[in-house]
Amino acid sequence: MSPHQQAKQLCQALAEQAQAQQQDPLLLARALLSACVEWNKQLRSHADLAAELVFLANNLDDEQDYLFMRP
Repeated sequence: MSPHQQAKQLCQALAEQAQAQQQDPLLLARALLSACVEWNKQLRSHADLAAELVFLANNLDDEQDYLFMRP
């Protein structure tokens, strides 16, 4: 199983657990994002992490091509 598949499964399991406990899924998603950023800060440079976060933020729209793609 790839790391991406593992992460998706983990997030799905946590979302199901939060729903069963009637917790706010948005609050959980924000907490997970913060925790992942903190973990990444321990593993890589701030500049590298910031560049990836900017890339992800610039490409949030699933309907839009990534900036590096050409039609």
